[in-house]
Amino acid sequence: QVQLVETGGGLVQGGGSLTLSCAASGRTFSGYSVGWFRQAPGKEREFVAAISWSDGSTYYGDFVKGRFTISRDNAKSPVYLLMDSLKPEDTAVYYCAAAGAGRVSKSPSKYDSWGQGTQVTVSS
Repeated sequence: QVQLVETGGGLVQGGGSLTLSCAASGRTFSGYSVGWFRQAPGKEREFVAAISWSDGSTYYGDFVKGRFTISRDNAKSPVYLLMDSLKPEDTAVYYCAAAGAGRVSKSPSKYDSWGQGTQVTVSS
């Protein structure tokens, strides 16, 4: 497992942008695919985006519709989630997660390690 630390959440006006960062503590992301999930009060955890370790392929939840971008420079760098055109319905706690052996999935159950989450609040 890898320890994950998310930063970058906050309060933003609708239509604005935020960039979340997920850093690996004590080791690199080498061999790990990384995903972002979110959970709003009273709702299930929802897949947002993921990036594959093996080939850098990216995947997004259906609701993203081109507004978010997941990226990483290399195994030592954080994984970023750039969120544009934010809407009030994007308000949630955002979590990053890592899956070993290069697995990439839209299912939370496939991820071995989770960060503590960072709150994103979008005002109308």
